[in-house]
Amino acid sequence: MKLTRRDALAALAASTAVGLSPATVLAQAAEKPKLTLGVGGKPLLYYLPLTVAEKKGFFKDQGLDVEINDFGGGAKSLQALVGGSVDVVTGAYEHTIRMQAKGQDIRAVIELGRFPGIVIAVRKDLADKVKTAADFKGLKVGVTAPGSSTSLTAQYAMVKAGLKPTDAAFIGVGGGASAVAAIKQKQVDVISHLDPVISKLEADGDIVSLIDTRTEAGTKALFGGSNPAAVLYLKNDFAEKNPVTTQKLVNAFMKALKWLETAKPEEVADLVPQEYLLGDRPLYIRAVKNSLESYSRTGIAPPDGMKSMYDSLKLLDPELSSSNVDLSKTFIDSFAKKAASGA
Repeated sequence: MKLTRRDALAALAASTAVGLSPATVLAQAAEKPKLTLGVGGKPLLYYLPLTVAEKKGFFKDQGLDVEINDFGGGAKSLQALVGGSVDVVTGAYEHTIRMQAKGQDIRAVIELGRFPGIVIAVRKDLADKVKTAADFKGLKVGVTAPGSSTSLTAQYAMVKAGLKPTDAAFIGVGGGASAVAAIKQKQVDVISHLDPVISKLEADGDIVSLIDTRTEAGTKALFGGSNPAAVLYLKNDFAEKNPVTTQKLVNAFMKALKWLETAKPEEVADLVPQEYLLGDRPLYIRAVKNSLESYSRTGIAPPDGMKSMYDSLKLLDPELSSSNVDLSKTFIDSFAKKAASGA
């Protein structure tokens, strides 16, 4: 017997009332079994939980057919969500705050990264002159895409160091090989980026790292606290109209997070597409090892972490300095809690 959307909504409401597990949700029909997901730089380890969910078949296990559209950076995937060309996005948590401030009800439903995983580094030949973010004035800073989390993190570091966010030129270099080439060919002076790009440049001796948010210590040094990174976010009305679909998506991502908790870096290297390795498997394995600490353990962003992110955005963006965003509206934690109970 085929469940109608109305039946599915009623079943989910019942499961919520009695606290049924994701196993019950699995038996329900998704309202939208075929959907499109946007991401900005899928090969980056920032988005590894997405690739794990895809390659391990966790979406298919939930009865979902997820088409993944990879954009040049997080800002572009956000634009795609707002424009309606994708249904959901794996992107930076900060975008939910920005959109709430603009009156657009976009919310995260699961945290994928608890630390940003972003490293800000200078080209080695400039390391004697550029020692901190205070020295970035007039330089070209390579980021995944202007407006993305890599760009905002570098701008935040500059503001903390006494500069204006406009004191440097921010240049989109994409992810993967194009970002590596931007440093090697001296197209940029500084890079704010993620693994495996950073580990590749470090191993080749092309950069000197100045700020490292792959770890809890490095994140606190820059932001003063934890800082939610990658999340799955969507329009709130999508979650309301498609609660079973949303739960199934979150279930798949939670399975990916749980797999990463015990996976060996070598297993990750075996799983991802070969082009993600940037032609150097041992290096990729090292990059994974460097990044494993950054993935969420619970799928839920802590309130202090959300506040830390909001405080940094207020400092950085004049449009947000006097805003009053209700952070409880930036993250729906009920889906992740349910997924964790059965993951």
